Amino acid sequence: MNTDTQLTDWREQALQFERQINQTVIGLQPAVRNIILAVFARGHVLLEGNVGVGKTTLLRAVAQGLGGDYQRIEGTIDLMPADLIYYTYLNEQGRPCVDPGPLLKHGDTLATFFFNEINRARPQVHALLLRAMAERSINAFNRDYHFPHIQVFADRNRVEKEETFELPAAAKDRFMMEINIDMPRGDTELDELMFNPRFHDTDRLVAGVANSGIYYRLNELAQTLQQHIQTSPKLHAYALSLWKATHQPQQYGVQLSDVEMPQLLMAGASPRGMSYLIRAAKTRAWLEQRDHVLPEDLQAVFPVCMTHRLFLNPMYAYRKEQLLPELIEGILDQVAAP
Repeated sequence: MNTDTQLTDWREQALQFERQINQTVIGLQPAVRNIILAVFARGHVLLEGNVGVGKTTLLRAVAQGLGGDYQRIEGTIDLMPADLIYYTYLNEQGRPCVDPGPLLKHGDTLATFFFNEINRARPQVHALLLRAMAERSINAFNRDYHFPHIQVFADRNRVEKEETFELPAAAKDRFMMEINIDMPRGDTELDELMFNPRFHDTDRLVAGVANSGIYYRLNELAQTLQQHIQTSPKLHAYALSLWKATHQPQQYGVQLSDVEMPQLLMAGASPRGMSYLIRAAKTRAWLEQRDHVLPEDLQAVFPVCMTHRLFLNPMYAYRKEQLLPELIEGILDQVAAP
């Protein structure tokens, strides 16, 4: 089978998978598309939204559909790094025992690692997760454990601030995308969520997602996809301008009201972030049945790949909910596309 035929077959599977998730979690089509892009680009995903809007259900449905060994952990104030590696208990004979924790339980076949309420965990836990995400390995019991297939899904709610810990910049940068989940707006969708019993039992709803069995082939597919989808010199120049604009937006004519633009940013996008942006854009081009990236592909994934990588100076940080979307929109409007 040649590469074009292989990628076409995979595209059909990816789109079928997307349709299935959209039937399970309704009203979240843009978020589902972005998660599909991250999965097939092999990037980690962070969801943020209000309480009860479907973040956990969405991630559980995606993990169920992808297949592969799955582990989940709940973020709590007393969670420690060791809780991810092992747990201790007394057996029936009253003897102490040590068993592998969620990161080690499945060894090198661990596929999806779901961290619920990640901002409730301490920075020490974030640091351990950081290595697992970046290097796909951790050190425990005087040896290294490798996770070649691991994909981290995490969520947090934006309402509660007590007994929570803001993710450090380094941890945020390990996530390919941060996706905001908002409540569905359409009356039809809201009526379904309120009155259709199918959506009242989330365990049964998620269990109804068919296991596609595709997970352990994703690494190979992603490598083939990234090599096959082409980019032009003009697109390279456009992406470079977008990158520079995340550091010095005022140089590209971006202006925000009541803001001294040279004082706005502490840091812009990292090289890793731009690499993730290109990977996501290539994956979008593939899903759109093209073998080359267009500016619209970069523009479509720019907000979810870049917003969490832009850090405001403290004097503007309290307005980040307003300023960051405006800044992203300004950069896309002002940087000329080829």
